[in-house]
Amino acid sequence: MSGVTGPISTLPGSKHKPPAGMKCDLCDKPAIIRIQGETDSMGSEMGDYCLEHGIQVEKGSAVSGECDWCRVNKPELRPMRDVDEGFCGPVYYVCAECRRGYYQSFQEDV
Repeated sequence: MSGVTGPISTLPGSKHKPPAGMKCDLCDKPAIIRIQGETDSMGSEMGDYCLEHGIQVEKGSAVSGECDWCRVNKPELRPMRDVDEGFCGPVYYVCAECRRGYYQSFQEDV
């Protein structure tokens, strides 16, 4: 990995600009995009990529598995945070149904 941050509010898959002079993590070409990888409340890992490898990394970033909230295997999970835990709190991989219920609970509170 090309970089490690401290606490960060963005989620895995977020795109950032790499520092000048960085090379792609997968080849010797200049890096044009920095993609946020594994993220937790302590910080995140960043990968620097050329255009070709950046596109490959983005296409392969779909996550499937067990939803962190309902514990059911789902074909597509997306990263999100619980606002009650803060903008730099833990990242959860959550299914569409749990996300929908989470956001609906805010509408019901109004």
